[in-house]
Amino acid sequence: MPTNWRKLALPALALTFLLAGCANSSLPQDALDPEGPFARKVHNLAMPVFGIAGIVFVIVEGLIVYSVIRFRRRSDDESPLQVHGNAKAELAWTIAPALTLALVGIFTVGTIIQLDRVPKGADVLKVNVTGHQWWWEYEYPGKQVVTANELHIPTGVDVALTLRSKDVIHSFWPPKLAGKIDVIPNRENHMTINADKPGTYYGQCAEFCGISHANMRVRVVAHEPAEFAAWVKSNAAGPATPDAADTEAVAGQALFRAKGCASCHAVKGFAAGAVGPDLTHLRQREVFAGAIFDLNEKNLRRWLRNPPGEKPGSIMPNLNLTEEEITSLIAYLDTLK
Repeated sequence: MPTNWRKLALPALALTFLLAGCANSSLPQDALDPEGPFARKVHNLAMPVFGIAGIVFVIVEGLIVYSVIRFRRRSDDESPLQVHGNAKAELAWTIAPALTLALVGIFTVGTIIQLDRVPKGADVLKVNVTGHQWWWEYEYPGKQVVTANELHIPTGVDVALTLRSKDVIHSFWPPKLAGKIDVIPNRENHMTINADKPGTYYGQCAEFCGISHANMRVRVVAHEPAEFAAWVKSNAAGPATPDAADTEAVAGQALFRAKGCASCHAVKGFAAGAVGPDLTHLRQREVFAGAIFDLNEKNLRRWLRNPPGEKPGSIMPNLNLTEEEITSLIAYLDTLK
């Protein structure tokens, strides 16, 4: 190693450990800060395993450094003592790793079995999750609710997710509530989540799924049970019809069909599209477009001007709308509450 690199190696290593110790514990996607019982199961397994791995690392690296220094080559060195055939040494470095891996394996398999168990009972909330390029669809069986981008759940309740994909392999990952699970075409996978307290829990697709993979985010909104019941009730109903006096919204509703929006997007009682997100209660959401944009007029206007320009690979085409048409469409979308 060149002399200059040797001088930089120790400060660089010290800086690495310093920065690691200064990590922000309030990061929105911090898997080391579980906020639900299923995330804690993963955390309670990972921490001891990490500790064991750290001990093994220190022992192995310590022996390497000791050997490099103690047995470094000298000009008058004879051949080192050979230990081949030393039964005690060979048994020790075979049995010790085997026992360590067996212990870790027992706890790992036990945790996997617990996490893989699908909860049952009247208190369990069931949600069907469908991965699309590049957004998530959520259907609540028996509740007549279909939404997108935001998964709403009650606190303190086991939520059994059944996950499927419409196109390619995705991976559903809300790190503060659970681990990761692949979402695979023509296959059902299962995950259970449970949130300790109300709030918004962030995540993302963790499997590369195309050009806008980084724009496919997970957003779980946890409510108090009474608030969640109110959310379900409002989302099960159809949207309000635009007031006839609101000419802008009425014009936007007509454009919604004329421009082909209704062939891709569903609006209960008005449009039955099944390609893009259901927009029946769009204005109850805080985000759109795979949860990459806050839902406001400025962002809607940007989006409607050129969806593929805002989200690469978006199958929603650029309809070359005029500013007046965009204004009318936004007025209509504002009625979808």
